[in-house]
Amino acid sequence: MKPKLGSCYYPEHWPEERWQKDAEEMVAAGLSWVRIGEFAWSRLEPEQGVQNFDWLDRAISILGNVGLNIVMSTPTAAPPRWVVDKCPDMLLVDVEGRSRQFGSRRHYCFSHEGYLEESLRISKAVAERYGNNPFIKAWQLDNEYGCHDTTLSYSPSALKAFRNWIAKKYESIDQLNKAWKNVFWSMEYNSFDQVGLPNLTVTDPNPIHELDFKRFSSDQVVNFNRSQASVMRQYTKMPLIHNYMGRITDFNHYDVGKDLDIASWDSYPLGFLEDRSTQDDEFKLRFMRHGDPDFQAFHHDLYRTVGQGRWWVMEQQPGPVNWAPYNPEPAPGAVRLWSWEAIAHGAEVVSYFRWRQAPFAQEQMHAGLQRPDGENAPGITQASQVSSELKEFKDIEQVQSKIALIFDYESCWAWEIQPQGKGFDYFELVYDNYRALRSLGLSVDILPPNQSDLKGYKVVLMPGLMRVSRELEDAIESFEGVLISGPRAGSKTTNMSIPSQLPPIVPGVKATVASAETLRPNAFISIKGLGSFKTWMETLIDYDNIIEETEDGRAAVVGHEKNIYIAGWADQMTLKMIFSRVCESKDISTTKLEDCVRVRETLTHRFWFNYSNQECNVGSVCIPPSGVIWESIKG
Repeated sequence: MKPKLGSCYYPEHWPEERWQKDAEEMVAAGLSWVRIGEFAWSRLEPEQGVQNFDWLDRAISILGNVGLNIVMSTPTAAPPRWVVDKCPDMLLVDVEGRSRQFGSRRHYCFSHEGYLEESLRISKAVAERYGNNPFIKAWQLDNEYGCHDTTLSYSPSALKAFRNWIAKKYESIDQLNKAWKNVFWSMEYNSFDQVGLPNLTVTDPNPIHELDFKRFSSDQVVNFNRSQASVMRQYTKMPLIHNYMGRITDFNHYDVGKDLDIASWDSYPLGFLEDRSTQDDEFKLRFMRHGDPDFQAFHHDLYRTVGQGRWWVMEQQPGPVNWAPYNPEPAPGAVRLWSWEAIAHGAEVVSYFRWRQAPFAQEQMHAGLQRPDGENAPGITQASQVSSELKEFKDIEQVQSKIALIFDYESCWAWEIQPQGKGFDYFELVYDNYRALRSLGLSVDILPPNQSDLKGYKVVLMPGLMRVSRELEDAIESFEGVLISGPRAGSKTTNMSIPSQLPPIVPGVKATVASAETLRPNAFISIKGLGSFKTWMETLIDYDNIIEETEDGRAAVVGHEKNIYIAGWADQMTLKMIFSRVCESKDISTTKLEDCVRVRETLTHRFWFNYSNQECNVGSVCIPPSGVIWESIKG
């Protein structure tokens, strides 16, 4: 499938006489897709029992008649005031017990049955009207699940639903008490009606209580999405999509993706660098106008898996955003850089947010492809350039990588609940491994924790994986490549307890974690001939073979040529040296790259990216500032 470009458009924000000109200018800029309607509920249904679709009919006709493919949306991420008045207890409640109020977006609780009914009713109304419209080629369900910390809700609706969830899971209160080990601190219950939500306790709640609540909350998102998808399937054969947000880990995206046809995510490289990165100020200053060279690629690879191979960027940053602590202008060429990197990782569509900058409301300082006055902003020139460059490609076909990395949402939740030390973060641990792999010029596939087939991979990594699923265990047993695990891999049961056979419970790993320690930010444990461990270190005993040793005489890396366990959170130097040796043993070529240069291989091309303002050279390859170049790797 040949990649296409698009934008996000809000006809309800602009005079109707402007719509035709906007549509024609989108096509002239090289755009093929346009997303509409995700926040239009109050205009579609201004009050209960009163619907007004006429304006949207005209907008769809104008956009479609100029040749644009339309992504229509269910408008359920922004329920209007009258819906809140009808269901006043639909508002989600935060961990401190405060109701999140009307006046922005995403103010609903996933567990509220009345709101679910309202969301399905409006979704059905939109689907009935437009399900067979020839201009609508895809549907987006809701918008950015979980954004603004809206997955977990501690409302009365959530309490009721959680009690039903645990009753179904455990069947009897005795079984729950046994699984949760509620004998500790006299936390035993006599009925499910006594079980509360894990907030506002004097000190930490029982970790399995918290983990089950996170599992439940994720299931509520899955159920909400599945319910909408079921309605939409009755009225349209077009693909269903959701737009996930960067570094949102409080629900299981793999599970949500099972009910959809395409995964998409909203890529804001500069916003995420400032708002969601844990890198230090020096790093943020250096990459202020380009973004973290690995953050976007990590999510591209993740959502390629979530979408079972099909994925888009639904919202691509085209200029300064409005919501980060600092909002700089992208470097000249950065929008093109980001667009091509997404395409190289398999994006079918890159859609820019938004067509025109709004001169009002919360996002009035968020740049678009056009300024508020309708004149072109810098991003549109780069989008048009990408559109022109795409003409030389028939297709950009992906190929299975030789390296795979397991990413698990449940492990995110487990280590948020029980980090054991400030700074231990599962996402960061996995991301450190991903960064080291990319710095060696490697392309990476990200796999779910229940992956049942590892055929074709030469190296598989699973850092920090809380527990090994039965499916993955079976896949490992027949895996012919090298497995690299640790730290904290296989260290908990499904009930968030230490296994009776001490960890790591990882197939093929012969070692025992005798103890574990967490380190202060400025404390490191040196490894002989390598770098050091930071944040986390395990003392291993009963291992069969030591590969690397710390300066204080402890095992740092144990195992053998096919199964390696790393006993701590290794720094970049250590990870790169270990991965280089493993790759060499499996005949995988590596290239040491500057931290601003990255590469991605497809079936027919190799793409090089330069996340800096300076020209960079890799052998005979010269990459201009903010540059993207490609070369054929197959005749």
